Amino acid sequence: MSKLGDLGARLHRGEVGYDFIGNRKIWYGLSILITITAIVALAVRGLNMGIEFQGGAVFTTPKSEVSVSQAQEYAEEASGHDAIVQQLGNGSLRIQVGGLDTAQSDKVRTELAKDLNVAEDKIAAELVGPSWGEQIATKAWTGLGIFMILVVIYLAIAFEWRMAIAALIALIHDLTITVGIYSLVGFEVTVGTVIGLLTILGYSLYDTVVVFDSLKEQTKDITKQTRFTYSELANRSINGTLVRSINTTVVALLPVAGLLFIGGGVLGAGMLNDISLSLFVGLAAGAYSSIFIATPLVADLKEREPAIRALKKRIMAKRAGAAAKGESYDGSADENEIAVVGPRASRHGRSSEHRG
Repeated sequence: MSKLGDLGARLHRGEVGYDFIGNRKIWYGLSILITITAIVALAVRGLNMGIEFQGGAVFTTPKSEVSVSQAQEYAEEASGHDAIVQQLGNGSLRIQVGGLDTAQSDKVRTELAKDLNVAEDKIAAELVGPSWGEQIATKAWTGLGIFMILVVIYLAIAFEWRMAIAALIALIHDLTITVGIYSLVGFEVTVGTVIGLLTILGYSLYDTVVVFDSLKEQTKDITKQTRFTYSELANRSINGTLVRSINTTVVALLPVAGLLFIGGGVLGAGMLNDISLSLFVGLAAGAYSSIFIATPLVADLKEREPAIRALKKRIMAKRAGAAAKGESYDGSADENEIAVVGPRASRHGRSSEHRG
């Protein structure tokens, strides 16, 4: 068995583990700090909305010897607006200029043909109206709202409402961080970004549901034992699924990283770059939140229940009593007492019968 596989087996059996729940205040603080940074960035810098949302023109030129920076300078001089230039994989250029109408677009196209020394009819021009972007944004918000409602209903039925609330908070956390990174680094928000953001919703919940399923199984009839508190079982659930979560996240991130760094960075694949960036950030944030946010939140909410709180008090009292006697209490004494006392009684009965 590989070292990682052996570690996974030991984590699953509870032989080793990290106290994720016990250190939850650290993770909460870190997440709050990141979320506040993202919100401040959105408030101060805003988002660099793509041409699909603000309107303008997109020009695609044939292969040219002109550099990206030079082409950007030509486009800004011809239009009087900021321009975004990308070099595509075949050596052609994609030039975006916002705030242009049809007449202005034709003028810029003519000027670009002269500056780039190419035939004007070889430059493809596409005019985009801002109303189209507004429709896309409206539909995206509608889809997001419907998805959130369905997720809460499903998780409340499949698990319980506390898990549904925790998963919803983790999901909002992931989206906020992803959008905040776009704002901080100034990446352009395009239709591809919206598609990527909607796609990560399911991925963000995947690891969370895996941990919740393990937790649901381990906490079945929890009040009938005095060995583990709810938080301890939640911690065992995280550790038990930790290697699986890491494996699935890495496997999912590798092809996305290929799209982002090779497809986007090397080949200049425009929309693929936008989609892969939001996927990459969202997948990483989703893996983090399932371990450090969602499950600790469930433990906090559950331990507010009277029965779970009373169980914790009983366990703590028994551990304190055992410690006072210089003994260690692992909770198995109550179970072993029945198993041990029974045979002793039987042996005593046989001994008495023999004496008789």
